[in-house]
Amino acid sequence: MDPTYAAAYAGLADSLSGLGVYFVAPDQGCGKAKRLALQALEMDPGLAEAHCSFAWATAWYDYDFYTAEREFERSIELNPRYATAHLWFGFCLGAMGRYEESYAEFKRAIRLDPHNTYTYATFGFVCYLTRRYDEAIDHFKKSLELDPGIGQAYCGLGWAYTYKSMNDAAIEAVSKALELSPRASLFLGFLGEVHAAAGHQDEAQKILDRLQELSKTQYVSPHFVGRIYLTLGKKDEALTWLETAYRERAALMALLKTDPRFDELRPHPRFQDLMRRMNFP
Repeated sequence: MDPTYAAAYAGLADSLSGLGVYFVAPDQGCGKAKRLALQALEMDPGLAEAHCSFAWATAWYDYDFYTAEREFERSIELNPRYATAHLWFGFCLGAMGRYEESYAEFKRAIRLDPHNTYTYATFGFVCYLTRRYDEAIDHFKKSLELDPGIGQAYCGLGWAYTYKSMNDAAIEAVSKALELSPRASLFLGFLGEVHAAAGHQDEAQKILDRLQELSKTQYVSPHFVGRIYLTLGKKDEALTWLETAYRERAALMALLKTDPRFDELRPHPRFQDLMRRMNFP
């Protein structure tokens, strides 16, 4: 109805960024989102939502945290009460390892919008990155109290439970995420990871086979294939998949610096080379 309505382009960018993390190839998700956010900024350079959308897509697609930080700060300067900017900025700060700053942004987001279920789920993932697993579990549960249909929160519970050696609970939680979003290959990949962590090698291998079959008809991120191989103890295979994920600009590679799953790989020369190419701050 109004092709010059900048906020609509920013909203479409945010939708595509979400798809780029969970469902579609990077260039069709976060890459397209970045271009739409830039269109919104051309139409209205003073639109806080557009700066936030551009920051979010840039972090996922380009792994450019310097630009993302600048754009988040500009968004917040233009509209300090825009809770989404605080939420997503908090997540990116957590991915960079700047945990205290990250916590401060999440607290601001919660004060501005205390009933947003995604705020608590996203805060839970940052607590997972900081190895505060009990706190992560509390936030994921709070998210599910507000909306029991949030698959991301169940998935996060599974990750946190794994590091608490609560393997049965982890499998149950991620299975629930997959039940809620049966077409999300990301959740299927994480189910393979928690099975591998529980020592269920046959189940993990079956899921790897399913992912290979799925990849013939839909996008399957090499990032979480690499996670499964790593959890199975196959480091070389894991590194090969992670290098492919980097070349494809797979979104979740943005967590590589702080994700506990990769701690055992950090001394490895191939992983260190990958980290250099990622150009984390």
